Formats: sequence, structure tokens, C-alpha cells
Amino acid sequence: MKICRYAFNGKISYGKIDGMVVKTLAGCPIGGDVVETGETIDLAEVKLLAPVAPPNILAIGLNYRAHARETGAAIPDHPVLFLKATSAVTHPGDPIILPGAAPDNVDYEAELAVVIGKTAKKVRVDEALDYVFGYTVGNDVSARDCQKVRDLQWARAKSFDTFCPLGPWIETDVDPGDLPISAKLNGEIMQASSTKDLIFTVAELIAHLSENITLHPGTVIMTGTPPGVGMALDPPRFLRAGDIIEVTIGGIGGISNPVVADG
Repeated sequence: MKICRYAFNGKISYGKIDGMVVKTLAGCPIGGDVVETGETIDLAEVKLLAPVAPPNILAIGLNYRAHARETGAAIPDHPVLFLKATSAVTHPGDPIILPGAAPDNVDYEAELAVVIGKTAKKVRVDEALDYVFGYTVGNDVSARDCQKVRDLQWARAKSFDTFCPLGPWIETDVDPGDLPISAKLNGEIMQASSTKDLIFTVAELIAHLSENITLHPGTVIMTGTPPGVGMALDPPRFLRAGDIIEVTIGGIGGISNPVVADG
């Protein structure tokens, strides 16, 4: 089942996508029930938004074996957690803005994003997937100069406005264990991998995070990125105004965002 969040006639609603039709839902189904109102709208007539307005975005670094190798990092023995500001969330098709404070080393990161469906606290690995509402496509946009040199930590680097595209919908019926994931920059494949290369599985991440952090409905977990990021290329390839970055995950869908300069 594909659950979307959309704008139509000045109103924001949730819907269930059925072919080329959106069936409007009553309220927010994340953490509640999927109840159809009986109203339908052609999918082409709505503006698809980021499918969730998360209370928290928890993100994991170095969670693909091949990505750890390309950066010269050791395989971590526990998940590497950082946070992204919720104000970084942006919609499918909307621009990624190169921030005026740090425009030169902005990178893309294709990611599987997990949407929590019910409150999770101290859950076991074998029950963790029961707390998932569904999965969506994410791009963990990152200002590498802030991350690696200027700030020496990740908060600002990962949290500039527009640095968290999500969408185009939440897929509730997919197994996250072996999904093809890719990123294209101006049509050129930059990242191509599978979630089977994850060091820590979705279930393991939920169990680990919920040990100390309550995961409320709508919480987004960004599960890490595969190899092929711009900073690891020789020479590095960072985003520039006029670029188009596309992220696709098999079984879910894809998002595309243009890149623009600030102001």
C-alpha cells in the first residue's frame, strides 16, 4: 500500500495511491488507522509532499560495508548515530538549495528511510519490524566542508534547509532486506547497491535506537548510504546549481530534486 501526503486546492491531506488515483484518508494514518473518506483525486492533479512530517530524524552513518571501505573507515561495531533537523525536510521535485554559508562541498546520499508507526521503546530485534509503518526514499544531503573541517561534527552539515528530501510516498508492504538503491546525477549513475549490504539491518537499528530514545510515530530513521558519494570520487563531485539528483529504491519509488544556489 502506498500512502502519500499531498497538497490540493490549498489543503494538505494524506491519501492512498491506487493506480493513478489518490483516495483521500481521514486524518493522519501514521500511528492511527487508514480510513478512506470516499473522495478520490487524479494523481496528476495533486502536489506530492514529503510523506511524513517527522517529530525526529535519526540518521546512521557508515552503515554500508562498501561505503565504509571507500571512505577509509573501519567497519563500526555499533550504529553511528547523528541527527538531522526536521526543518531540513523537503518535498519531491522541490529544489535543494546550496547554502550561502557553505555552497561548495554539498554532497548527495541515497538512503532507505524508515517511518515508525507506533511508539517504540526498548524493543527486541525480533519484534522491531512490527513498529514500522513503512518505507520511503531519502537523500541525506551533506555539506562536507562543515562536516569534516569547519564544524568537526555533523549537525549543521546535515541540517541546512532542504537537506532532507523524502518521498514520493510511504510503501507499507515491502521487505527492506534486499532492495536495490541508486542515485543518478544529471542522468549518470553515481550510486548503485542493495540494502543487503547494510551493516546493521532495519530491525537492529530500531532495537538499538529504541533502547535509549523513544521512537514516536512518524519518526524517520535514515539508514545510511551506499558507496559512490561525491566526496569519495577522484576528483570529488559535489552538487552544483543546475544539477538534478535522483534517488530510487526498488519496490518503493524515486525522487528527483533540482539543485539551485541560495538567493
